[in-house]
Amino acid sequence: MAVKIRLKRMGSKKKPFYRIVVADSRSPRDGRFIEEIGYYNPVVEPKVVKIDDEKAIKWLNNGAKPTDTVGMLFKTNGIFDKRDENK
Repeated sequence: MAVKIRLKRMGSKKKPFYRIVVADSRSPRDGRFIEEIGYYNPVVEPKVVKIDDEKAIKWLNNGAKPTDTVGMLFKTNGIFDKRDENK
């Protein structure tokens, strides 16, 4: 089973709000997921990103692959740096 860390779209029309979730790669974008590890709100200024570092690092170490957007969010919040420190 291929596991991805990706965004689940929430919110209303033209006001997106995203949850960062761990899901099977075969499930739909807004469908079933395994665990929620944070959220991302691009509408407000400044953009709000809240990620549970421990859960994210646990899933990355277990082989979950982040999508491009989630990878960018992890990079700006230092998740990859914390993961390298724990090794």
